[in-house]
Amino acid sequence: MRYAIVIEKAEGNYSAYAPDLPGCVATGANIAEVESEMREAIAFHLEGLRSDGLPVPVGASQVEYIEVTA
Repeated sequence: MRYAIVIEKAEGNYSAYAPDLPGCVATGANIAEVESEMREAIAFHLEGLRSDGLPVPVGASQVEYIEVTA
């Protein structure tokens, strides 16, 4: 499965969330760490959904960058 994540610089660390998995978040000291933590968080989140008999959302979010001239 593949899910988009959003990584944001926070004060003193990084945070991330998965738009297709509400409530699935993680933090880390750097980008590599927050990515690793998100992999674990997503796996744990999906395991919880399955054990509760809930549907597992398909990764549908898309990330794009756009150029803006100011």
